[in-house]
Amino acid sequence: MSVLSVQGLTKSFGGVRALSGVSFEVQPGELVAMIGPNGAGKTTCFNVVNGQLQPDEGAVRIGGQPVAGRSPHLIERLGVARTFQVAETFASMTVRENVQTALLAHERRTAEFWTRARRQCVAQADELLGLVGMSDQAQRPCAVLAYGDVKRVELAMALSGAPRLLLMDEPTAGMAPKERSALMALSARLARERNIGVLFTEHDMDVVFEHADRILVLDRGELIAQGPGREVRADPRVQSVYLGSSR
Repeated sequence: MSVLSVQGLTKSFGGVRALSGVSFEVQPGELVAMIGPNGAGKTTCFNVVNGQLQPDEGAVRIGGQPVAGRSPHLIERLGVARTFQVAETFASMTVRENVQTALLAHERRTAEFWTRARRQCVAQADELLGLVGMSDQAQRPCAVLAYGDVKRVELAMALSGAPRLLLMDEPTAGMAPKERSALMALSARLARERNIGVLFTEHDMDVVFEHADRILVLDRGELIAQGPGREVRADPRVQSVYLGSSR
């Protein structure tokens, strides 16, 4: 069963149609990139899948369960995690404390953070930090980290709820080229090891074609192409509306 199924998704804002009959699936362990020009509908699609927006038409299913009308919080409890273009961490907290907070939030135990639960989550937090290569920086405040390391902490926080679907919105924005490739390689490895479906948006085409198993191309709210990188790269319409103008 697909981890994410989107069927006939349509969303308008006033007279502007942001999504028009968009359909696709994401399988467990698969990395799917969603690309397109600015205004193509990528963020709208993410926000509908995540429950921040409700579709005008169409259906979204997580692990076969319909999620229309559910809040982001309830969708998260179905196994959906999200990272953002600008990494969201608590700058004054240590790396470990950020991951502990995410663990406790997932368990709805945030009120216990400064009591015994803080100590109980150390092993879980350290395990997640080990997965993303941040064990040696567990005691450092996030405020002093390089941005690429902050992104790794955010990834560890996203993994705290053992998601089945990970939505990554511009995961490499603001990073140096080597950091971009390293972060996506790490994300791909963890997704396959943990059988997590990943849907991500990205403007760096080198990252997209190097790491995505499949690529979805949106233009003015329509899904104009989808498939492996070699097929998408060769598609005349994709070259016309996106790749040709970006290279």
